[in-house]
Amino acid sequence: MRRRVVIPQRKRFFLGCEGESEQSYGALLSRIVGTQRQDFFLDTVLLRPGGGDPLALVELAAKKKKLGEKKGDYAAAFALIDSDKKGVAPQRDQQALALAVTAGLTIIWQEPCHEALLLRHFPNAQQLKPQSTALAISALRDKWATYTKGMPAAKLAAVIDAAGLRRARGVEPGLNALLVELSFE
Repeated sequence: MRRRVVIPQRKRFFLGCEGESEQSYGALLSRIVGTQRQDFFLDTVLLRPGGGDPLALVELAAKKKKLGEKKGDYAAAFALIDSDKKGVAPQRDQQALALAVTAGLTIIWQEPCHEALLLRHFPNAQQLKPQSTALAISALRDKWATYTKGMPAAKLAAVIDAAGLRRARGVEPGLNALLVELSFE
């Protein structure tokens, strides 16, 4: 009589991504965390068209999360959103925050943009807080001369590793919350 091998189902996590750069970053997170554990699936979902408006992005994330749940529940849900448009319409920002709570989404605010989040993965750059997207891109290129927007995960992995992820999580509460959910040490 053969013993039946039962493979436990992987935990699914939702990651709404404002753009392709964030989606590649999500793939990078899967690679890095995957070296520690393989019992998860990070479902990186592009939030298009969102136009950078936090409320529109949270609405899209909530809708796409609900669609994804037809394949099974998510253990947790997150959305990577730039903060550069936060504050333009305070009432819409409040609606976005309320909807995120209702939809079970944790917003990972990228202050002010994705490039600034990437910057904080580098040694001695955790405390850098560029005030604009242009300054963030400039500061990132000072550390990583060949950086371009929308790089695939393989190119990100050549520069960002587990140590860099640990550096960034120390100053990025939303990213840390995701990594805690993924049991990344």
